[in-house]
Amino acid sequence: MSTRQDIRPQAAPPVDAAPAHGRCRFCGAALERVFADLGMSPLANSYLPPEHLNRMEPFYPLRAFVCDTCLLVQLEEFETPHAIFSDYAYFSSYSRTWLDHARGYVERMVERFEIGPDSQVVEIASNDGYLLQYFHERGIPVLGIEPAANVAKVALQKGIPTLVEFFGVETAGTLRPDSQADLLLGNNVLAHVPDLNDFVAGMKLLLKPRGLITMEFPHLQRLVDDNQFDTIYHEHFSYFSFRTVREVFAAHGLRVFDVEELPTHGGSLRVYGCHADDATREETVAARELEAREARLGYGDPEFYERYAARVRASKRAILRFLSELKDEGRSIVGYGAPAKGNTLLNYCGIGRDFLDYTVDLNPHKQGHYLPGSHIPIRSPETIRETKPDVVLILPWNLKDEIVEQLSYIREWGGAFAARTPDLELLP
Repeated sequence: MSTRQDIRPQAAPPVDAAPAHGRCRFCGAALERVFADLGMSPLANSYLPPEHLNRMEPFYPLRAFVCDTCLLVQLEEFETPHAIFSDYAYFSSYSRTWLDHARGYVERMVERFEIGPDSQVVEIASNDGYLLQYFHERGIPVLGIEPAANVAKVALQKGIPTLVEFFGVETAGTLRPDSQADLLLGNNVLAHVPDLNDFVAGMKLLLKPRGLITMEFPHLQRLVDDNQFDTIYHEHFSYFSFRTVREVFAAHGLRVFDVEELPTHGGSLRVYGCHADDATREETVAARELEAREARLGYGDPEFYERYAARVRASKRAILRFLSELKDEGRSIVGYGAPAKGNTLLNYCGIGRDFLDYTVDLNPHKQGHYLPGSHIPIRSPETIRETKPDVVLILPWNLKDEIVEQLSYIREWGGAFAARTPDLELLP
């Protein structure tokens, strides 16, 4: 097993020397050990307009590997970030829960780190301005960096300065003279980056000498403990343990000194980073304890990761049994939401309109389209009131409390909710 000092990003060898499964996007080692194999799947956010239903739809292997050297769990890259993210269907502001989370984050940064009108806040993958708007309201200078022009347009309409770019060393170098960050943040972006070393090196470059980085991402421990295999999809290139994210930061002259465990997205980490030579920020008890816990659980052992695949296969069989029993009872089932995790679940399990009549989504950019692969139609939430289904399957299970509250009226006709918690079951 490799020790911390062994791990450094390496240049990949010549293409003809690489194995079929490629090389680790962090350290360059060969990828051979499978973490989870979810078969073939389309890109999870490639929603189809009606006129494209009869066209050929690309499917790619959805297979996660773990690097034996640095233990980063990751997918191979089949599509470029430009193809995936340049015109994106995800708008953060359609979730009340996520807006509340963003507002709370801003309050915490202002209070704990004295972020104020003299600070520069930069958010990478700033989406529709869902978070920066709360700094902006306080008169704090902000800059968003967002690669999806259609999403960035909404932020600009809110008055949030937004640069339509993919972030990395080149973008950071362009911004550095005028926009070095006192607070550099990214929520659910680190996992979406195929060129991980370029991205983290860019953060190092853009951060002021005494600046602060916060990054939020789903915690690999929660994925394993709660069997969240449906959070694996092509747009998520990497799946981080605390152990591994510290290695990645350290390789680029950054130091993770604190961590918070959050309930968002089924269980996430918020890591706090700074320049490695910034002696003003001491390592916290929380950071030491989480690193020790992961070590006790086996996250430093490559064979630990290999055991997960059998749980995924068993979960697929249980999900199909559950839905088949509902249909055999004559119950109608519809979906709520059109999230990426839902598309992984439906495509891996082979669930189509034979199980779900339709799904609904608050996002008008998705309504009128069809889910990739399964071709289940996406409608307005009002459709549920009109058709009165027996069961509503909540696909974004991380938002189930918010959704149950929104749709409480289905109880009027005896309707029920189902969600993964982590097993798929009817909710009380």
